[in-house]
Amino acid sequence: MKIVLFAFLGLFGYFGLAFALQRSVLFPRPPRPDHSPAEGRSDVDVAWLGPGRQVEAWYLTAGGSAAEGPSPAIVFTHGNGELIDYWLDEFDVLRAAGLGVLLVEYPGYGRSGGSPSEASIARAMADAYDYLVARRDVDPERIIAYGRSVGGGAAGALIRQRAVAALVLESSFTSVRRMARRHGLFGPLVRDPFDTIDAVGDFEGPVLVLHGRDDRLIPAEHGQALAERARDGELVWLDCGHNDCPRPWKEMLAFVQRHEILEGPPGASP
Repeated sequence: MKIVLFAFLGLFGYFGLAFALQRSVLFPRPPRPDHSPAEGRSDVDVAWLGPGRQVEAWYLTAGGSAAEGPSPAIVFTHGNGELIDYWLDEFDVLRAAGLGVLLVEYPGYGRSGGSPSEASIARAMADAYDYLVARRDVDPERIIAYGRSVGGGAAGALIRQRAVAALVLESSFTSVRRMARRHGLFGPLVRDPFDTIDAVGDFEGPVLVLHGRDDRLIPAEHGQALAERARDGELVWLDCGHNDCPRPWKEMLAFVQRHEILEGPPGASP
């Protein structure tokens, strides 16, 4: 009887600890930077979103011919160990082609207030979209949701709430629940399931899935499953793992031009 009791208490303690600590694993927030690299940048508009204006976002204006009128724009969400600060100068190729980029910070990350969770991130994504489409220099019919790693879950939350023209998922998962089961955590105990694959299945627009062939953190089978679930899905394999992938700007530009979200260069075939 004592053995059974100790086993039960041990199991209860394990599940309790897993429930309590899982957000620190899913959201390992980097240290808050001392200053914002966006300060003083004329090509960056800093916005504070949501109730209490707690969530930081940066809009990187489009360049090229699109700067003359409303441009297509990307809503970008980064990986769980990153900040928008790391991405400020990474989108120059896309911006030069005529795409604006909104970098959205997660609640509780960097200078943003609040705490990260699926619910708080979903609210932040809706607020980010509403900010973006209210801009006069952005075409609300040509918004692209782009999420990398855990950012794919945030992008999935966005397409459940707002209309976007296309979805791009890079090195992302089908769901946190599925990832948790792989590591021995009982599915119903997952606090932030991020069921991206269900959001993808309901999405009517085109989906580009980019995934490293050698990804050991989020195995390639997740990318394969996401592309297969999409109604209009395209899968591009990258020769990399998880955090060492080159920027897939060539593949992204081809994708948005093929779907007429961005005009191609003169003489390009449709």
